[in-house]
Amino acid sequence: MVATLRGRAAFRRLEGDEHGGKGAHGMPGFELNGKNALVTGGARGIGKAIVAAFLEAGANVVIGDRDEETGTATAAELGAGFVRLDVTDSASLDAAVAHVAAELGSLDVHVNNAGTVINKPAVDTTDEEWRRVLSINLDGVFFGCRAAAKRMLAQDSGGSIVNIGSMSGHIANHPQPQASYNASKAGVIHLTKSLAAEWARGGVRVNSISPGYVGTELTKQGMSNEDWKKTWLESTPMGRVAEPSEIAPAAVFLASGASSYFTGSDLVVDGGYTVW
Repeated sequence: MVATLRGRAAFRRLEGDEHGGKGAHGMPGFELNGKNALVTGGARGIGKAIVAAFLEAGANVVIGDRDEETGTATAAELGAGFVRLDVTDSASLDAAVAHVAAELGSLDVHVNNAGTVINKPAVDTTDEEWRRVLSINLDGVFFGCRAAAKRMLAQDSGGSIVNIGSMSGHIANHPQPQASYNASKAGVIHLTKSLAAEWARGGVRVNSISPGYVGTELTKQGMSNEDWKKTWLESTPMGRVAEPSEIAPAAVFLASGASSYFTGSDLVVDGGYTVW
């Protein structure tokens, strides 16, 4: 059920040492040759771009997504594997991790990418809406980290976990109201640091990426509001949103030996939004 795409490498291939270390020129390797990865929410958007980048860097990749139709189509398009999962259900994530490890022999990289947003004033947000956002964005990341770490800590090779946070975990966005989303992403960033501290001695690195506005389906919906679009672009020094493919290289870096001394770090990729 798992296919491998061996395309042109996104980065120059270099031989690595036991820490993913140094190639012929003494530079740590950015390749993922032979690494086995699971990417949640990998059917579209940033997740899909990460899957494509991982495959290009030499990894074997399984897409984990609740949307089986889109997930299987994306897997066929890119040459990845697919497993259906629901990040709000810890048993589902445990089963997905077990499936990947059984199919591929190990789990070396796990990306927690699945997420959602509700743009609604806090005073109008229902209990159910609050819990839904936190359940997907924060509970789902914890469940994914825990499932992956149990597997990785039992491996001699350890592993790398990459969580997709957001610049919204550092700032309060405007003009749209989204307190639940901001709180969930702040939680992801600090959860990343906490788990990194717990698992570092076991050879499991945990890092996060905090994208700014990216041209995903959710962002495009938001940009249909001309006031929001104007504010977002004017508040971004680079004056544009990112393409999903501009976020993916950060995930390749954090998954690879090039980041062997990175753990507990949050890479902000926001076109400069948070500098103002």
